[in-house]
Amino acid sequence: MSSYSRALLRALLPVPLLIPLAACGGSPGPQDAKAAGAAPGFPYTVTNCGVTSTYQAPPQRAVAMNQHATEILLALGLEGKTVGTAYLDDAVLPAYRPAYDKIKVLAKEYPAKEILLGANPDFVYGGYSSAFDKAQGRDREALAKSGINSRLSVEYCTEGKVGLDQLRTEITEVARTFGVPERGERLLADEQRRIEAVSARVKDKAKPAVFVYDSGEASAFTSGGKGIGNEIVALAGGTNVFADLDDTFGDVSWEKVIERGPEVVLIYDYGGTTVEAKKQRLLNDPALAQVPAIKNRRFVVLPLSSAVLGVRVADAVESLGGQLHPDAA
Repeated sequence: MSSYSRALLRALLPVPLLIPLAACGGSPGPQDAKAAGAAPGFPYTVTNCGVTSTYQAPPQRAVAMNQHATEILLALGLEGKTVGTAYLDDAVLPAYRPAYDKIKVLAKEYPAKEILLGANPDFVYGGYSSAFDKAQGRDREALAKSGINSRLSVEYCTEGKVGLDQLRTEITEVARTFGVPERGERLLADEQRRIEAVSARVKDKAKPAVFVYDSGEASAFTSGGKGIGNEIVALAGGTNVFADLDDTFGDVSWEKVIERGPEVVLIYDYGGTTVEAKKQRLLNDPALAQVPAIKNRRFVVLPLSSAVLGVRVADAVESLGGQLHPDAA
């Protein structure tokens, strides 16, 4: 079994669910009566990115900011408890579109604090740390003062590399917060099955050196070694040439790109700059002409929403694995 397969199995082994203890004997007192009327598994206390929250019951009015946060709620069947969404990078997955269309879009990007509070949320879920911008009054402390719980994707507060352990944490804790742990387990089991299938197909293949091109002109904005994007490249049978960059994303010089000689360029597709425009930027730069990936015009593509910690990790591994190793598909 490869190291990635072993890591995968460790990361996705089931975790025990918290089961409330039943009261034993005698007439129920005030606390027993209160517990008897509580939702199963509550109260629930969780510490997320340094913020500890205790939920007496599942949130009823959630707002999801950033696409991967929205899609996690939709994948867990929580559209009925989601009163607002904001900031898509690209199209919502077709399977989630009917549910997404029933949710109010608060803003094309991040909503102003007044608009966010106007949705009367009791829970705000941010996929990126920028969702909780203090300068805009949306920081978690300010929300807490307004009686609003919050969650930030653990991709942005994990010490060290982000991988399948963090995917399990994210989905398990969100599902647990909303009182649907079994849905989280089903979702993770499906991710596990699909990722294992790809890993088995590519395990004996040579691992091409991959340069992730997100954006950039004067320098290249790329995927570093800390984010789930780095793990996706590895699980798909490649090697991120900037895995030593100690960040989820970061700027590197074009000289560094040339020096590392990637064999494949992985383009993140999102926003107003098309994939074709990004390809032409690389192909038209004479300084890059002898880089193997550019010389051989070897490009692969993923939507940005597939390269972050969310429900598309298996999608990304399947897609990238097929593009890097078409003979193993």
